[in-house]
Amino acid sequence: MDYKKLIIRGISYSQTQANAYALLLEDEETAIKLPVVIGSFEAQSISLGLEKDLTPPRPLTHDLFASFIKLSSLEPVSVIIYKIVDGVFYSNLNFMDKATGENSSLDARTSDAVAIAVRFNIPIYTTPKVLDEAGILLDLDALPTEKTEDAIPEIDIDFSEFEKSLRDFSNLPIEDLENLLENAVKNEDYDTAFEIQEIIKQRKNKN
Repeated sequence: MDYKKLIIRGISYSQTQANAYALLLEDEETAIKLPVVIGSFEAQSISLGLEKDLTPPRPLTHDLFASFIKLSSLEPVSVIIYKIVDGVFYSNLNFMDKATGENSSLDARTSDAVAIAVRFNIPIYTTPKVLDEAGILLDLDALPTEKTEDAIPEIDIDFSEFEKSLRDFSNLPIEDLENLLENAVKNEDYDTAFEIQEIIKQRKNKN
């Protein structure tokens, strides 16, 4: 399998789901962005895991699991986001047994797997199919992005509210859809961007 390595580009508020955040992953080679909706606890845990100098007064759940792993003979080696079904990403957390050299994996929520990955500095991968199905194809390098570390520890980020009066995108011309897609990305509204991109793909496939 030709896996694609992902890097964490940032965490922002989800514009369409209450008490949710968008974890933005990026393919190193193509710069395609993969937005993953996660909960507020997982968002803070990932952010704290990225900031090695910050330690919560009491261990978070992911800290406790990481400590347990360190006491065992298992060594985390990678996270693989291997499929997406109905907007839900599926991931494996892969291990190697230091005593026997055997490999094993655990089915995990993507947010939990990433929270462990940042604590052990292990790589995160996905498949070309997942990138094709869920990736945002715009190049965001020229756009202002919120650094992940700015979201630590309370993730107190103030993003402007994206105009939602045109929620029914299905009947809009494709040129308008592409403009709305660009605006959604600029506002870091990745949920809306993914929705619009899916409509654009369907429209182009019909043609």
